[in-house]
Amino acid sequence: MNKRIICILLFWLIVAAGCTPKIVITSEPAPDFHLARYRTFAFYEVAASGTGLEENDKPKVALLQNEIARQLQARGLQQVTQNPDLLVNIGIVVEEKVQTRQTNFVTDPPTYIGQRRYTWKSKEVEVGRYKTGTVTLDLVNPDRNELVWQGTAESILQEKDKKLQEQVAKGIQELISRVPQ
Repeated sequence: MNKRIICILLFWLIVAAGCTPKIVITSEPAPDFHLARYRTFAFYEVAASGTGLEENDKPKVALLQNEIARQLQARGLQQVTQNPDLLVNIGIVVEEKVQTRQTNFVTDPPTYIGQRRYTWKSKEVEVGRYKTGTVTLDLVNPDRNELVWQGTAESILQEKDKKLQEQVAKGIQELISRVPQ
């Protein structure tokens, strides 16, 4: 009996893990860039115009900044307010998307159009709505005003705040891990 319960729990754990949205990470360092050469960092101010972010999403920007700061501090950098060795720019785009499917004549009854010209027409049916989020992280050398590293994380966003926090933590950790030490 115990083995049966364990197998069922293991099955549902695997199913739940399979439902987690995948985070797509890309990164591009400048030649000869190494994070170890820098000791301090600061953030550029985030301007949220035309990004899909709304006023109530400001705490999510703070969540991103806190997680980025935590990961950079774990890599040996210290956050400062003046004269940083490295500037961090965050680009955020949130898009609401509609998931659709197209009706077909085999499984769905098509829409009948016309009285004398008997035609049938398939159509797009809305199945659901979801948000995708893209975070672009730029590391800039302020002395030369030069981009030294750029990384991007993209995923379907979780709706619940707790799951979104976990997703952000995981995504930023994966993104920062791509920065050459």
